Amino acid sequence: MVGLRALLRWLMDVPGVAAILSLVVVILLWELAVRLFAVPSYLLPSPSSIFNAFSGIGLGRWSGHLWATLRVAMIGYVLSILIAIPLAIVMMRSPLLSKTLYPLLVIIQSTPVVAVAPIIIVVLGAGDAPRVVITCLITFFPLVVSTATGLAATPPELIELSRSLRAPAFREMTQIRLPFAVPYIFSALKISVTLSVIGAVVAEFCASEAGIGYFIQFSTSLFKLPQAWAGLFVLAALSLILFQAVLLVQKLLFPWSLPK
Repeated sequence: MVGLRALLRWLMDVPGVAAILSLVVVILLWELAVRLFAVPSYLLPSPSSIFNAFSGIGLGRWSGHLWATLRVAMIGYVLSILIAIPLAIVMMRSPLLSKTLYPLLVIIQSTPVVAVAPIIIVVLGAGDAPRVVITCLITFFPLVVSTATGLAATPPELIELSRSLRAPAFREMTQIRLPFAVPYIFSALKISVTLSVIGAVVAEFCASEAGIGYFIQFSTSLFKLPQAWAGLFVLAALSLILFQAVLLVQKLLFPWSLPK
């Protein structure tokens, strides 16, 4: 008994084991409840029927839809990074621009993307361009706010020291402010990478002929709920993998920015 407890304690200390065990328990309870109460599959399919639907779709079809979603999500994500971080730096350097642009950013973020998406698609036409813009709009705001917050959180005594030594503004930004902002930036990057998948799916709901979002919408229109749930699980797995990828980059390149 003591050995079993020690083994369980050791397993729980292994990263990810507790989460996996919790997921397994939830799936087993889900399967049991559906079978016990005879829930129709068009209301709530069982995990086994979802797995059968997943395996029933060919690998080529899954890879095509997955690549369509991943491509749009990553292009929009990278584009939002390239715009958001320089914009945060400019806003931090200029209080006037900060007061001018920040309310506009709040207005853009407050506007439901689902309502704006059809307009963007009409303006930009078919193809990846409108879907990339929609993804960028969703991922953009957390990056700007977190980066600007991190840059402003630099200890004032370090800024005063650099200015007393007449350090140029470029060195103050790259060697003092940005290193202090790295934890804030990566917090936003981890949030935004999951939002990029949401943005790509929202765009696919509006206008697309490929992608996991299109696959889910197509499946629900034919009342193939197990297929739709399979697509939903693929999206959840994709978001989790992208989140872990950003976390891995932080661990490899900026290990000092992680909480102890």
